[in-house]
Amino acid sequence: MIKLFHSPQDFSTPDLAVQSPSRRLVSLVMTLLVTLVLFSPFASAQERLPKVVEQQGDKLVEAADPDGPLPESVAAVKQRQVIPSTPEDIIEEMGYFLLPFVIASIISMWFIIERLVILRSGRVIPKHFVSRFLKLLRDGKLNARSALKLCEENPSPIASVFAHGVRKWGKPSVEVEQAIIDGGERQLSQLRKHLRVINGVATVAPLMGLLGTVIGMIQAFNEIANSSAMGKAEELAVGIAMALLTTAFGLGIAIPSLIMYMYLAGRVDGLVMEMDQNAQDLVHLISAEGLAASAASRKTTTTTTTTAKTKTDKAASKS
Repeated sequence: MIKLFHSPQDFSTPDLAVQSPSRRLVSLVMTLLVTLVLFSPFASAQERLPKVVEQQGDKLVEAADPDGPLPESVAAVKQRQVIPSTPEDIIEEMGYFLLPFVIASIISMWFIIERLVILRSGRVIPKHFVSRFLKLLRDGKLNARSALKLCEENPSPIASVFAHGVRKWGKPSVEVEQAIIDGGERQLSQLRKHLRVINGVATVAPLMGLLGTVIGMIQAFNEIANSSAMGKAEELAVGIAMALLTTAFGLGIAIPSLIMYMYLAGRVDGLVMEMDQNAQDLVHLISAEGLAASAASRKTTTTTTTTAKTKTDKAASKS
């Protein structure tokens, strides 16, 4: 007998068999969508964020990217932050700070060379003139006028000192010596001329370097404070190293200048000592006391010579 109506139990099993594949299909679709969302390029781009951002002008650029190379602008910035070591890099980095050091070095070298030429022993105290002049005085072959003319013809400082003494020819030794001292002080001021300039460069150059260091450090801290590199030790080290270049330049100019100043001052003192010894010899020869002693010595020598000649003549006549 054919059943026109079916019971609910008869339809339950076929419906379940039909709906099971649909649910499986929905589950598979949802899984694919979740996979695409998680591993899509958009999600990767969202996760790949720059760790450090620096401001270059009006733009923010990536300073550190572990997944790729640095941008060209950031690479250029990193390359410029290396401490300069070549002369060209130093000149470029120091800029206008270099101008005062160049001027100071030119001034120091100019006056050092000038003093080395002026303070030559052969120019200040020519040996041939001094020995010849004093020998002629001892031999009595010069008077006041001829001695003064001989001193004026010689352009050396020692000749000028001798001329001051010769003008007091025949006066007491005190007056002659005072005249020589006055003339020596004038020549001493000429010998020490420009030494103060060298000493001034040796004193001022380190101060200029210190000033440049202070200004450079202020600028370095200001740049670091206004950038995203705050707290990075390498950024601070580069800024301080650049600022200390000015101190290095100042000391590099001051140390040789101070050494040459001390050397030239010592040479002046040595020349003054030698001039003083020669001036004392002149005082003993042209002062009143010296002339009297020289005349007495000549008289004694003449008398001795005459006596010896007389004895020789008498001995010859007896024979």
